[in-house]
Amino acid sequence: MPSSGPRAVLLPLLLLRAVLAVPLERGTPQQESPATESPVSGPALLSSQDTGLYYHRYLQEVINVLETDGHFREKLQAANAEDIKSGKLSRELDFVSHHVRTKLDELKRQEVSRLRMLLKAKMDAEQEPNVQLDHLSLLKQFEHLDPQNQHTFEARDLELLIQTATRDLAQYDAAHHEEFKRYEMLKEHERRRYLESLGEEQRKEAEKKLEEQQRRHREHPKVNVPGSQAQLKEVWEELDGLDPNRFNPKTFFILHDINSDGVLDEQELEALFTKELEKVYDPKNEEDDMREMEEERLRMREHVMKNVDTNQDRLVTLEEFLASTQRKEFGDTGEGWETVEMHPAYTEEELRRFEEELAAREAELNAKAQRLSQETEALGRSQGRLEAQKRELQQAVLQMEQRKQQQQSQNGPAPGPEGQLKFSQDTDDAPVPAPAGDQKDVDPSEKKVPDQPPELPRLDTQHL
Repeated sequence: MPSSGPRAVLLPLLLLRAVLAVPLERGTPQQESPATESPVSGPALLSSQDTGLYYHRYLQEVINVLETDGHFREKLQAANAEDIKSGKLSRELDFVSHHVRTKLDELKRQEVSRLRMLLKAKMDAEQEPNVQLDHLSLLKQFEHLDPQNQHTFEARDLELLIQTATRDLAQYDAAHHEEFKRYEMLKEHERRRYLESLGEEQRKEAEKKLEEQQRRHREHPKVNVPGSQAQLKEVWEELDGLDPNRFNPKTFFILHDINSDGVLDEQELEALFTKELEKVYDPKNEEDDMREMEEERLRMREHVMKNVDTNQDRLVTLEEFLASTQRKEFGDTGEGWETVEMHPAYTEEELRRFEEELAAREAELNAKAQRLSQETEALGRSQGRLEAQKRELQQAVLQMEQRKQQQQSQNGPAPGPEGQLKFSQDTDDAPVPAPAGDQKDVDPSEKKVPDQPPELPRLDTQHL
């Protein structure tokens, strides 16, 4: 990355703070206080912006804690490019207060623990869960901290965090453009498929409606080139409420340096483009795509940074801003800014490859869905067989119980609780009558008297 001047490499906490859109008041170090209570780095401000980095939260928390140390803030304000290149600023970490170092140590241990959990989850998904992991080797793939020391936050950790975040943030815009391109291709793909699904008359009507929407979208006032005299004067007059004939670039810079840190960061620049974007995009209009509006905002910001930010440190100083107002291009803007629809995000060849990729992915998903359907049907059949076996077993048990009860009724009355037989009271004492056809008159004298038992001889007790 090119560098010129003391702020060329001033991308540590000041740049990161700018990217996070949290103001850093220069020359006014705060009293030491917990990071969560700092009025400059409160959670409401931090949560409003996300760098998209996988270590975003760790980055935020380190910045918050460091800014609570007055000594470190003073050194940051006085830092120049050579201090940052040589690592002198990072060495100032040795002089911060004890409770700040303690908080930084805890933040690093938490981050190492989080990375270990991510690694374990990844390894569990790819191989056997009981495989022993070499965490030190695996942690080396993360470049925003020193894996050799996993317990304390040192100067090397600050250097790595600054370098890695600066590099990753520089690649963020390119990733955003690529994501927008895929969004536009998907939108066109779905539009074509929708038209193909319609009949001839319906397709003509749908195409006519689309052409009408595109026509209305193109009918908007002239969009000024971002960073041009016309664009800045419009902000000066309509947003700042000042006389356009008394436009003053230095006053304009001071007015829009919202956090008074001496530079215009990316968020402060993008705020200047709102008026131009409102000329083209209205969330109430069906034909205006808000996703395209955000891409337009990014394109405008990149244009200004390319032409104004001469040292490419992603910050615009007052000197750089004033120098840009002296160039010929500042007043000569031609026909204005060419919006997104004038510059297609993709070619037909890129769209064709994208559709082939979608078709392959769709085929893969359909194959998976078919396999899942077959597995579901197999499970359903297996469940049916299990249910049938269960019913058969229940029927067999019921039949066994019925046979057992029948056998018990045939073998006589069931014994009582203590084993004694039970008889009904109606049949215990009643004589069993003879059959009606077999009854005869019997002479009482002929009735047989049961024999008496023989009388036993008496025992003579006198001879005993």
